[in-house]
Amino acid sequence: MSLELQALLVFQLILAVFLGLVIGMDREARQQPAGLRTHMLVSLGACLFTQLSVYAFPGGDPTRMAAQIVVGIGFLGAGTIVVQGNKPHHLTTAASIWATAAVGTAVGVGAWFLALAASVLIWIILALVRRLARGNAPPSL
Repeated sequence: MSLELQALLVFQLILAVFLGLVIGMDREARQQPAGLRTHMLVSLGACLFTQLSVYAFPGGDPTRMAAQIVVGIGFLGAGTIVVQGNKPHHLTTAASIWATAAVGTAVGVGAWFLALAASVLIWIILALVRRLARGNAPPSL
């Protein structure tokens, strides 16, 4: 890999970490089991695995790595879910981990705008939709 390509990939890693931070801020603020660091690491790891599958193994099938990211993140997300009585808790946190891995994967293939848009949508879902669901809608302008 050329130094120029590696520099571009490092930029992508930094972007993936930043987007993971944005998503993880809500989980951290709500003191959920997976917060800032977890979301940042999930996004970084998914991005790096995707970059490696695309650039380090030319002629290989990068979709195989993406499929394994989804499976691996499923196990991580499942580890955050706690059942108390008959009611599961932390499903939203598990879903945010899963979505954050998708953001990291998008950055890893160079789809930065798509990753940015997805991060904004994830943040809206985590931060704003929660208020609407509880009847605490922000005042209208």
